[in-house]
Amino acid sequence: MLDSPENPAPSSEELLAEVGHRTQDTEFFNPIPPGYQHGRHKYVVVVGTVMSGLGKGIFSSSVAKLLKDKGLKVAPIKMEGYLNIDSGTLNPYRHGEVFVLDDGLETDMDLGTYERMLDQDLTRDNYTTSGQIFRRVLDKERHGGYLGRDVQMIPHVTGEVKYLLRQLAVSQNADVVFVEVGGTVGDYENGFYIEALRELAYEEGESSVCFVALTYVIEPHTLGEQKSKAAQLGLRKLMEAGIHPNIVACRAHHPVTELVMQKIAMFSNVPINRVFSMHDRASIYSIPDAMREAALDREILSILRLHDRVNQSYEDRARERWRTFVTRLEAERRYKVHIGITGKYTSLRDAYASVDKALEHAAVHLSAEVDVHWIDTSEIEAMGRTGADDLIQGLDAVIVPGGFGQRGSEGKIACIRCCRTQRIPYLGICLGFQMAVVEYARDVCGLAGASSTEFDPRSPYPVIDLLPEQKKIEGLAANMRLGGKEVEIKPDTLASFLFGQAKVVRQRFRHRYEVHPDYIAQLEQRGLVFSGRHPQQPIMQVLEFPTSEHPYFIGAQFHPEMTSRPLRPSPLFMGLVAAAIRHAYPDLPANQISTRWLPPQTARPAIGVPSH
Repeated sequence: MLDSPENPAPSSEELLAEVGHRTQDTEFFNPIPPGYQHGRHKYVVVVGTVMSGLGKGIFSSSVAKLLKDKGLKVAPIKMEGYLNIDSGTLNPYRHGEVFVLDDGLETDMDLGTYERMLDQDLTRDNYTTSGQIFRRVLDKERHGGYLGRDVQMIPHVTGEVKYLLRQLAVSQNADVVFVEVGGTVGDYENGFYIEALRELAYEEGESSVCFVALTYVIEPHTLGEQKSKAAQLGLRKLMEAGIHPNIVACRAHHPVTELVMQKIAMFSNVPINRVFSMHDRASIYSIPDAMREAALDREILSILRLHDRVNQSYEDRARERWRTFVTRLEAERRYKVHIGITGKYTSLRDAYASVDKALEHAAVHLSAEVDVHWIDTSEIEAMGRTGADDLIQGLDAVIVPGGFGQRGSEGKIACIRCCRTQRIPYLGICLGFQMAVVEYARDVCGLAGASSTEFDPRSPYPVIDLLPEQKKIEGLAANMRLGGKEVEIKPDTLASFLFGQAKVVRQRFRHRYEVHPDYIAQLEQRGLVFSGRHPQQPIMQVLEFPTSEHPYFIGAQFHPEMTSRPLRPSPLFMGLVAAAIRHAYPDLPANQISTRWLPPQTARPAIGVPSH
């Protein structure tokens, strides 16, 4: 009843692997997957206290990077307490952006942090929720997996958590599994995770699990000093659950004082050299070096007894590559550009976290300081047709990111029209790709009333629509294209130039609606170039204008921001920032920007463009 392609019934091997631990003869429930080696796999567990949203994912991914740089194989996992099966239906205001993995799973935004920091593609094995855990337990119960036992939170649900972690260690051949528990200690919904991890540490034995408590040191403005009492109470809650931290990371606005760290060390029984100040920094990418300077990586190696697995020459090379990036990150930038990001969740930057990071990656490599202007497209609609002109005035580039729903769609179209007519560099992502098609159909092809059937099912010209085979599929996410897909690139186009003349690229998708095949020829006849297509089907995946007509106008049905990495920025974002520099500095020779990211023939910039 509960089986699905994403959640298949447990195999006989999985059930038999646990049979010996489920009889009435013992209360121990220590499920072990086939191939698991005790002592081979280690665990670093990061839990939060005081409040959520402090950066457990940033801390965990930064430490994981340090160990990966040493030649160790790492496998992160985010464990969420909510009952949703995945993050696909979560409102960005409540949980930030939805990050899509290559295998199509919709996950928490922290998975994006792990992929960017580790430069490593993750899978559905690296993410779970309470809903997934409970469904797996119920599947096993329905298939006779518990041999007549009454199924309980302890030991069966906690046993499923332990089995999941060990299975991840085996499937990804991990030296170290990094476990991030969502929320904070004391939350009802993650209590069974905390208990499972306590049991895991007991069963795996000494030097197998390193517990990290991420806490918060408050600094009330009225007092003008840091106070550690909230942090102490949060740590007490963790210790009451039977977990004694090996390391304490202190989030704070300013560097945590020596006195405060002494208090926390004494209260938690953690040596002070294992208390780390994780204060605010200009970029999260500077945190790994700060941890290395504090010798946090060596402390974890000592706790887990992993010094003998370190590859020193590998670490030296990885460290030099990262140091080069951080040096560029911290250096003074040669250019300043103003880039607008339009959407309906602009009051919450986490809703566009990957877009923000992709811009940062490109800006570092091109020595540009990017001043991001967040533009609420709902406000543009209220301002009328000229609203976009007023808000975009003076910008050097515009991004219309992905999204769902009608609210703000006409504002996005107005922004696109302004970028097209004033020759402002433009990047449309997913919905931004679709709205560019709608705008072109209306204003260039003369198809008045053209729209997407997502917004107007009765549109006389449904240039964006569900494909016929999609309409037969029911379910909120069943008809979505999710995850990594192949994109065939047309030669001698801007897309081909940006992707280094590649004929096929793999990108990540998250959408339902496509360019209606009946309108493709008409759009192309009027000058719109579809430079990226599905290899077999009539599905358009990249659009652009010839560079002789526009300096940089490109849209992608996929999400290029999700595959951008600090050392390997997204080509579409590199092209956008380079075009923004050219727009801001029209008299600057092209070879001073980057000929790699500026096409050979670039249209002249709009008249009267301000120079910064």
